[in-house]
Amino acid sequence: MVRGFLSALVLVMAAVVAGCGALPRGPAVPEAEQARANPLGIPNARFYADGDPAAIVAEAKLALERRQAARREQGKAALLEPTADFLALSGGGDNGAFGAGFVVGWTAAGTRPEFALVTGISTGALIAPFAFLGPQYDDQLRMVYTTLGRDRVFFRRRLTAALFNDALADSSPLADTIAYYANDTMLAAIAEEYRRGRLLLVGTTDLDAQRPVIWNIGAIAASGHPGALDLFRRILQASAAIPGAFPPAMIDIEIDGRKYQEMHVDGATMAQLFLYPGSFDPGTLKSRSRQTAYVIRNGRLDPEHAETSRRAISIASRAMGTLLQSAGYSDVVQAYFLTKRDGVAYRLAYIGPEFRTDRSGPFDLAYMRALFDYGYDQARSAHPWHDAPPGLHTTRPADESGGRQAAAARTR
Repeated sequence: MVRGFLSALVLVMAAVVAGCGALPRGPAVPEAEQARANPLGIPNARFYADGDPAAIVAEAKLALERRQAARREQGKAALLEPTADFLALSGGGDNGAFGAGFVVGWTAAGTRPEFALVTGISTGALIAPFAFLGPQYDDQLRMVYTTLGRDRVFFRRRLTAALFNDALADSSPLADTIAYYANDTMLAAIAEEYRRGRLLLVGTTDLDAQRPVIWNIGAIAASGHPGALDLFRRILQASAAIPGAFPPAMIDIEIDGRKYQEMHVDGATMAQLFLYPGSFDPGTLKSRSRQTAYVIRNGRLDPEHAETSRRAISIASRAMGTLLQSAGYSDVVQAYFLTKRDGVAYRLAYIGPEFRTDRSGPFDLAYMRALFDYGYDQARSAHPWHDAPPGLHTTRPADESGGRQAAAARTR
């Protein structure tokens, strides 16, 4: 999420070698009991992305039935919608300002659809609830990514934290920010959209199990459980918890009266974005004539040149940054081939090489505001989408209906 923290991984490894004591935690869920580990007792609260797709297929079918019921109540003759739009928001730390600006600019362009499915990982998970709930949340989304500097995200700890704490930084300011926006009103709004058949999914990594987890936020919101809001906030904190840099989120589990704890961290540990599990075929629903997947990559897809000093920490940090860059591109490509397999139209937006604003460090407000404006302008341009990731072939701007040329001519 923040490249400046990548060197923390090296220090954490040193802490392991040193054999220093760990902070106390509840026992991990036994491997044999993972299938029965339902947070708050909600059976469809989450799915394992690498598991049996039957559960997520069933959830998708139920969502379709709810959408059909909603159309019936509205007196619409055709129960099957002609289109379904998906939105996937990637990780990227403070580069999430691009995705936030793009979503708000998309509204201004007048072509932003209502999504049947929104997914998010890391900073994309923080954007996802606002994007899911629609344009009425644009002002809040703008506030999050243009007014909250690093002191509203984390406090640095001393380097000895690598030996005696669970992270180099204290992310309690981010937890406070999440609690302010992820409130009862937002949770109720998400529950209402879930009842209309729309899905909001957020990815984290279960570090004990080494498995990617997909959280069904709408089902949690609609459960009515008194602990739903706290779980929602913990999931958002977990999705942004860079291992070694930010503290993990501990999720309480109870099975047969015995209490356990799962350790969840940044979903980008395993994938920087996701549309739906590869084992799931959206065509099995046979519900719509056209499906479109919009992918917003909160980062660049071209190499970023920088001279690396001959120091172990610098070399390790640069190498980890290169690994993340490569993994981010691979995830974008994987989503592309997934849509090609399933006959889903693919639309991609990302930070182009023309954006050159410098930043003084992680969560530099001047940088984030410039990037938000860049994303906003990109969304309102005549051709904001690419129909394939760069490098696969010579891409052309994806055609979009709805008056892009006219929208681009408007003023803010």
